[in-house]
Amino acid sequence: MLMRTDPFQTLDRLTQQFFGNGLSRSAAMPMDAYRDGDQFVVHFDLPGVSPESIEVDVQNDVLTVKAERTTVTGDDVQALISERPAGTFSRQKFLGDTLDADHIEAGYDAGVLTLHIPVAEQAKPRKITVASGAERQAIKA
Repeated sequence: MLMRTDPFQTLDRLTQQFFGNGLSRSAAMPMDAYRDGDQFVVHFDLPGVSPESIEVDVQNDVLTVKAERTTVTGDDVQALISERPAGTFSRQKFLGDTLDADHIEAGYDAGVLTLHIPVAEQAKPRKITVASGAERQAIKA
C-alpha cells in the first residue's frame, strides 16, 4: 500500500512559508490514490507540463515524481498576472512492500500523470485448502 506519511512535505511547507511565496511545492502537484482490484492507481495533476519534463523514479521503495513547468518568456513578453506556479516540482511517496515496484506503468494524458502500481503476488489473498482427516492421511503417505 502507499504510505500516507511524507516527512518531506512538512519540511517543504515550512521552507516555503519562511523563504518562498507561501505556496507549497506539493500543492502544485495535487494527487489522488486509490486501490482498484489488484493494483493501486495514482493520479498527479500536472497541467501545462511537457511530457518530456516528467521523471518517475523508484529507489528503495520510495516513488519520486518530478516535473517542470516553464513560463512564457521572450523579449516582448511582459507578465500582467502570474498566478500559476512555475519551476521544478516533486512529490515523494513511500511504497509498502506489498506493491510490485518493478512493474509500475505510467501514462500522461490531458495534464494528468497516471501510475498503475500492481500489488505484489505474495501480498494477494489466496485460498488455503482445508483437508479432512482421511485426506491428510493420504497426503502424508
